[in-house]
Amino acid sequence: MKPQSIVSEGKMDLSLDLMIESYISGILKLQQRSHEIWEGILRRSLDPTVGIISATTIFCLWLITFVMICKVDLASISLWTLALIILGRTFLHTGLFIISHDAAHGTVFTSNRRINDLIGAIALSIYGLLPYKKFLINHGLHHKYPASHQDPDFHDGKHTNIIQWYLRFMGCYLDKRQNIILFFGMTVLFHGIRLGFNVPALNLLLFWILPLLLSSMQLFYFGTFLPHRGQNYDGSKPIVNRHHAQSSNFSLIISFLTCYHFGYHWEHHEYPHLPWFRLPTARNPDRKLI
Repeated sequence: MKPQSIVSEGKMDLSLDLMIESYISGILKLQQRSHEIWEGILRRSLDPTVGIISATTIFCLWLITFVMICKVDLASISLWTLALIILGRTFLHTGLFIISHDAAHGTVFTSNRRINDLIGAIALSIYGLLPYKKFLINHGLHHKYPASHQDPDFHDGKHTNIIQWYLRFMGCYLDKRQNIILFFGMTVLFHGIRLGFNVPALNLLLFWILPLLLSSMQLFYFGTFLPHRGQNYDGSKPIVNRHHAQSSNFSLIISFLTCYHFGYHWEHHEYPHLPWFRLPTARNPDRKLI
């Protein structure tokens, strides 16, 4: 083969490589631009009043049902009714945490961050006497370092089964000091309500304390375990995306009932400024924005 032919083929190969590189670069830029356009549409769709209306609705339903069930005669209702009340109360109790979570992302009262954070702190206190500032720090780390050693919501790489992971998850929010506050605080509130308003202790246990416990399990299972369980430190399972998160394939109603659309978890990490009720719009861009 002549030297000129070799040179010509080398130039052709180089040109082809440059064309391929340029094509890939163009695709990536187009993808990034599409993402920016879609995110801009979602941001402009945010009505600052909807977040506070949603939070107020959840809180009012929680309070109204709490007052109503305090006087329920347990002997007069069936086990099915009892179970439905407990599930309903658990769902609404989870809603209190959802309010504080959205407040952490600044989406409850978008026009005033101070009021937004105050609402989040109140909701988290009612939920379980939890400190809002610590939650802000932990949740910020979860979004910045998802499914890693720096993620307080993730397992430690050794205790990966659901029970051990749940206990570690709770331990990140309930240290020794917080456990003391929770124990004495809940004791005072429990007996204060029981004696001050003549509420049966069993009612408080079934419709307040039990829903709190079940709610923590609901939040962990649908908001942490299912979305992030496919990632391990040793790399035995592939990382599917930069958020180390996967979304459920639940229908809209099931997604809402399981955990206020927290199953759409990749969408939450990708668009953290979206409140819970707008996550389905990121999951399905064709769905009408509220």
